[in-house]
Amino acid sequence: MKALEGKAALVTGAARRIGRTLALALADAGANIAITWRESEKDANRTVQELKALGVDAIAIQADVRSEQSVSDAIDSTLACFGQLDLLVNNAGRFETEELNKISVEQWDAMYETNTRGPFLMAKEAYPHLKVAKGRIINIGSLGGQHPWSTHAHYCTSKAALHMLTLTMAKAFAPEISVNCVAPGMIANGEVSGGYEHFVQKTPMKRNGTPQDVAAAVMFFATGPRFITGQILSVDGGLGLSS
Repeated sequence: MKALEGKAALVTGAARRIGRTLALALADAGANIAITWRESEKDANRTVQELKALGVDAIAIQADVRSEQSVSDAIDSTLACFGQLDLLVNNAGRFETEELNKISVEQWDAMYETNTRGPFLMAKEAYPHLKVAKGRIINIGSLGGQHPWSTHAHYCTSKAALHMLTLTMAKAFAPEISVNCVAPGMIANGEVSGGYEHFVQKTPMKRNGTPQDVAAAVMFFATGPRFITGQILSVDGGLGLSS
């Protein structure tokens, strides 16, 4: 029997990139998967087919994690399909490079709407169902939430807030629900050409991370002891040691 067989997981923003890899890893462990997408419908449909090819049920739900109604509808759709919710992975996120003195109020608010309010709304709506299932929440944070990057102030602070939200939820939702966070460093997702090579020399492990590295950390929290909660696990090859 696979580790997550008979479980149902919801992964936000999982049509492509890291989220897709996370969803596939969970499906490979036997979980039925709901993914959300906002604009990448074709990618979402393709990912669902890949998930089903692993022998699990899967659905793609158009959702905007910034919207309370949209989040509520996404949870309802997941429950309607699977009848349960055991794992929530808050992966949907926003990233942007901008000098601090040039960040507009609109840019600042948009970053927090997705990176902080989104996981809050998803967790709040999923809470009663995860409580019944004695489930788990895994937030996807960032090395930027632990170290100040001068050209990513709005991103870094939104992820730092998500890290604190993880700790707060871990206390508030215990003992029924475990809540943890995976904080990736520089991850080469195959869709960005160049620009990240210089981080390799700063990284003790002498390479950038991969989506599979992040997925392995998510799988640890998804299948490991429920007694582990309130943890922020860096997946950065040691890059944070020199940041």
